[in-house]
Amino acid sequence: MNKIITIGSRGSKLALIYAHNAKNKIVQNTNLNDQDIIIKEITTKGDQIQDVRLSDVGGKGLFSTNIEKELQDKKIDIAVHALKDMPALETDGLRTDAFLKRNDPREILITKNKKKLKDLKVDAIIGTSSYRREFQIKKLRLDLNCKLIRGNVDTRIKKLNDGLYDAIILSYAGVKCLTIEDKITEVFSTEEIIPSAGQGIIALQCRINDQEIINLLDKANHNETYLRAHAERNVLKVLEGDCETAVGAHAIIIGDQITLEAELFSLDGKQKFYEKKSSEIGNAKELGIEIGKMLKKKSNNSYKR
Repeated sequence: MNKIITIGSRGSKLALIYAHNAKNKIVQNTNLNDQDIIIKEITTKGDQIQDVRLSDVGGKGLFSTNIEKELQDKKIDIAVHALKDMPALETDGLRTDAFLKRNDPREILITKNKKKLKDLKVDAIIGTSSYRREFQIKKLRLDLNCKLIRGNVDTRIKKLNDGLYDAIILSYAGVKCLTIEDKITEVFSTEEIIPSAGQGIIALQCRINDQEIINLLDKANHNETYLRAHAERNVLKVLEGDCETAVGAHAIIIGDQITLEAELFSLDGKQKFYEKKSSEIGNAKELGIEIGKMLKKKSNNSYKR
């Protein structure tokens, strides 16, 4: 290619780590050099609005819309997103079909005094901005209270240390990338808490007609992560899930088999619907659609407003 390639990213410390990881992977797998790719920081509405739930002000797109607009307007060539923050349906004219190797998808708990979830006091306050996490925690301990928390990882840990919360739940992937694993109190298995679809996956997005960039991204793509991402995301697509949809989906691949499990909660969190099924990896996308349809039927739309 005879031009500088621009990667667009949110400006948070964690997002920029993801963007640099994407840049390095592209350089490693193509004939491009470090100076051929630059990273542009883009402020999103999700970064600006910190005191309310995303679902109250526009949903998951708050973290991706501004970046996607720059992609559509050809101000950037590649967008880097945390896949779990992207809306289920693809934006017209854009392609999200390349993924970096998945980081740890599990959930973690951080408390000030290193108390595990089972040892927290009755009515302890857990910080989370996710209905899914809230309902999952309530399944483990009904007596705990969940309270909205927003902001980047550092901000959330500061709020915990300031005594506003007794504990916070975060994704392992983010904490790991920021190399602050020493702060972790407890790691939940994916059986205890099924993570958000795509958690721990970095997605690389481009324009659907930009074949040169598509060729670059295909070389950087991690195939196993690609299969897991599509299986999990297809559950969301069938459910037409948004920020208010409390749904977890997690796929693993062993040999030539992919196993997908997913759970969906009713709007009030009192009902849980669960499915788990395996198939050949070639059927990864179809498996996601099938599980999504099964959950939709079981729930009778009780997860929708």
